[in-house]
Amino acid sequence: MSSITIALVLVVLFAVVFDFINGFHDTANAIATSVSTRALSPRAAIIMAAILNFVGAMYSTGVAKTIAKDIIDINSATSQVMVAALISAILWNLLTWYFGIPSSSSHAIIGGILGAGIAKGGLAIVQIAGIKKVIIALLCSPIIGMGLGFLIMTILYYLFRNKAPMKTNSIFRRLQVVSAAALAFNHGSNDAQKSMGIITLALIAAGAQTTLDVQLWVKILCGVAIAAGTAAGGWRIIHTLGGKIFKIEPINGFAADLSSSIVIWLATALPGLHLPVSTTHVVSGSIMGVGAAKRISAVRWGVAQQMLTAWGLTIPSTAIVAAIAYFIISFLGNLVM
Repeated sequence: MSSITIALVLVVLFAVVFDFINGFHDTANAIATSVSTRALSPRAAIIMAAILNFVGAMYSTGVAKTIAKDIIDINSATSQVMVAALISAILWNLLTWYFGIPSSSSHAIIGGILGAGIAKGGLAIVQIAGIKKVIIALLCSPIIGMGLGFLIMTILYYLFRNKAPMKTNSIFRRLQVVSAAALAFNHGSNDAQKSMGIITLALIAAGAQTTLDVQLWVKILCGVAIAAGTAAGGWRIIHTLGGKIFKIEPINGFAADLSSSIVIWLATALPGLHLPVSTTHVVSGSIMGVGAAKRISAVRWGVAQQMLTAWGLTIPSTAIVAAIAYFIISFLGNLVM
């Protein structure tokens, strides 16, 4: 087996591992609110989320192409760079999952690609226009989610102001099933494409294809991996999103899921965008917005501050680890050769 083939196999393997971890790391995004309000049992919620994550992964490939072409120069995206980026993102996801911190898999993989890419070719290989667009989307999407969550929740409070709380909760507990399903689909449609883009880059580097089109087997493999990870669950983060930010009732859960779905769908599907966004950040922002609509003091801002700190550390931390991983991989490769 040639060194190029071995490198390609390693990229695919690490991409699948990353997608699997992304699945159980981000399971909370789609089902935390519906589980915490008992709209769905944990088992039913995870099964639904796993299926719809897979279906969402089959939806489009626009985000995968953005990952492939808009972060670093395609010619510099070697298999060694991709493996180093994936190792860094996997380690970060495992660390934040262990401590129950909602962190962004999107930030982790983008930081990893940047760090490994710069370690290989310097700052000149960074696609400034593309990375600026991606970073703006990552920063703005949770703010938009917060604003939309606040708006939707305010409208719902007004529309149901004369309804008995018990009846309102009964209505929205059923509606939460629909909103959680929509969020699971959108999570799969955006997040699974990040690994698709990385595998596509590795295939181009290996000479197995010349275009950015995502092959069907890549879509299926990434969809299965993220669905399997989702089925494994992520209870530590579910606990944080489902109850630590503020006490969620069914009407709040519906508003948060709906606003998150809208933001993620627009970023994924709108022509000319196809932007990778952090489902974790968008959902967290939406929950904060929904909580603030109830009253500002309802949100536990100390927990929110801890999450913001983790978010701010993600890209620089994964970039540094990826750069170190790239140098180690290159050194070991030179020894073998």
